Amino acid sequence: MSQKISAEHLCRGAVVYVRQSTMSQVVEHTESQNRQYALAESARAMGFASVTTIDDDLGRSGSGSVERPGFQKLVASVCAGSVGAVFCLEASRLARNGRDWHHLIDLCALVGTVVVDHDGIYDPRLVNDRLLLGLKGTMSEYELSLLRQRGIAARDSKARRGELRFALPPGYCWNELGQIEMDADERVAEAIRVLFRKFRELGSARQVLLWAIQSDVKLPVTRHGPAGIRIEWSRPAYHTVVQILEHPVYAGAYVFGRTTHRTAVIDGRARKTEGHSKPMRDWSVLLRDHHPGYITWDQFEEHQRMIAENTHMKKRASRRSARGGRALLTGLARCGRCGRMMRVNYGTRAGHAHRYYCRGDEAHVGAFRCIGIGGIRIDKAVAAAILEAVSEHAVEAAVRAAQQTSRAGDDVRRALACELEEARYDASLAARRYEVVDPTKRLVARELEGRWNTALERVAHLEERAALLDREVASRPAIDQTQLMTLARDLPAAWNAPGTDMRTKQRLTRILIQEVVIDLDDITNEAVATVHWTGGRHTELRVARVNVGRYPSSQHFSAVEVMRKLGGQWPDRELAVTMNRMRCKSPDSRTWTTVRVTEMRERLGIAPFDPTASHAETISVEEASRRLGIYGSSIHRLIREGILPATQLMPSAPWQVPVAALDSDAVRAGVQAIKDRRPPHFKARQEADKSLKLPGF
Repeated sequence: MSQKISAEHLCRGAVVYVRQSTMSQVVEHTESQNRQYALAESARAMGFASVTTIDDDLGRSGSGSVERPGFQKLVASVCAGSVGAVFCLEASRLARNGRDWHHLIDLCALVGTVVVDHDGIYDPRLVNDRLLLGLKGTMSEYELSLLRQRGIAARDSKARRGELRFALPPGYCWNELGQIEMDADERVAEAIRVLFRKFRELGSARQVLLWAIQSDVKLPVTRHGPAGIRIEWSRPAYHTVVQILEHPVYAGAYVFGRTTHRTAVIDGRARKTEGHSKPMRDWSVLLRDHHPGYITWDQFEEHQRMIAENTHMKKRASRRSARGGRALLTGLARCGRCGRMMRVNYGTRAGHAHRYYCRGDEAHVGAFRCIGIGGIRIDKAVAAAILEAVSEHAVEAAVRAAQQTSRAGDDVRRALACELEEARYDASLAARRYEVVDPTKRLVARELEGRWNTALERVAHLEERAALLDREVASRPAIDQTQLMTLARDLPAAWNAPGTDMRTKQRLTRILIQEVVIDLDDITNEAVATVHWTGGRHTELRVARVNVGRYPSSQHFSAVEVMRKLGGQWPDRELAVTMNRMRCKSPDSRTWTTVRVTEMRERLGIAPFDPTASHAETISVEEASRRLGIYGSSIHRLIREGILPATQLMPSAPWQVPVAALDSDAVRAGVQAIKDRRPPHFKARQEADKSLKLPGF
């Protein structure tokens, strides 16, 4: 026994640390495990009566990027002073990063624990041993970095030649020569083709998903198991549809490095997350025309553009896809003043009325929206321009529509035919397996008989679906070519027909129009819509606006006039809100802020608002709301109905409510009527809101 192991070390006990980096090493490289577990016998041979084996980190990397509960247990035992020696096969088993390695060595030096490997025994308290341990830890970390660097360089070199094999999506497989080829299974290939055809027809991944669910079309999914990669047919899922549409391999391209990992420091340790998508320009390898594709590369790029337009929550400056609704220009209307995409507001009181509006810069208090315009007249003007533009091609479009309608259901029938053919093969295979089994071996025969019956039931179900689909197609009314041509020559009638849904109109609009820039001409009181056609031409449309408004032009006041009447009566912030509400512009034609109001008030020599001054006769709407126990909107309603008397220093200025009016019988009756209309749980909700306390507020 070495002199470095004393009786004190033997009294404490020994710990054997066992680790392998990946689960494949755990399953396949069992000899390394056996050598590490054999260290327990070596510890007992050195005289340690208590030997503990820690193998919680089997399958975990020692690079420091993953949690290692076994290593943490080892560190805790060393800190407790119950470990006399730490046994490891080599330094790389304990740690592959300097932080963990030197932390453990420092703790061993503090408590007097020795480190034992196949080369010898090391006492971290001795200078020479500490130097050797430091070199071992550094070499272990360097070895991992060198192996990783060599592996990545070799992988990337092979990928640049298009020879690196990776898991392929459904519809493709690797052949014996290491080339990518289409799957020989016709059902898989037809399902992929149908998916791309439907996406070009419907223009949305979600619409393709809804069609697949409604038509009960199953999609192929690759499953990885011990027996290798196999194809399973499952119900359509959104991520399955999107993965197929976004994968460039279907366009005949060999792509590597589409995703990357990100590293974040969590609880003092580096944590890596995989699968973060990179833009196309940052892909490591892109080899076009590498293998046969289901679509062309131009079609793939067009599909990605369509998918990007469908993401309505991103890139507010780009146009959006057709999503239904009553507005024709949803996602196409752009503000002519600030350049932002305009939004749509669907009114509830006016039935089918809707408005296009730009929120503009809402950072300022009380700032008005940039511009807004009723959508009905704009939509009619743009629709008329569209009908005029496509009138020459109406007959051709009608013929294509007739052909498309006559082929309705063909995709579903082809997919169902492939599924039925596969089901019949499975049934015949189950029958052959049942026939070759020994009838006296009932345990096996019963199981095979059950599988045969299940396969026959599946065949019967699919045959019933096919017959039902044929009956639906046969019962579908024939297309009247004469009537279709008549509608083609009368496009307004076809456009306004009850059967023409808004989504169809929106999709046609997006084919012809890139965007519509809307501005307002205050001089002529018109909306100016500049139509940017797809071909590059521009058309200017002028639509008369309805001459209405909450604040007529006769009631517009100058900024100085408003400031002289209201200055000092209200806080500057409320004055800014009021002046913006009155559409009273500043001298530089900008919206009012608290700072601008303060500067102008001081230039005019008006005293600021004094909150300590007595305003016993009148109170604000907010104060009246607090005293009566109702919301401010209810106060405004009482004022509009003439129940609560109130005055304004000028139109659209804040209301001043007489204190004496709060105790009148009419006001009390009106307040009580408002409270009686509240739901039963209103009071309980108010109490809950009062008891809710958020940190920091």
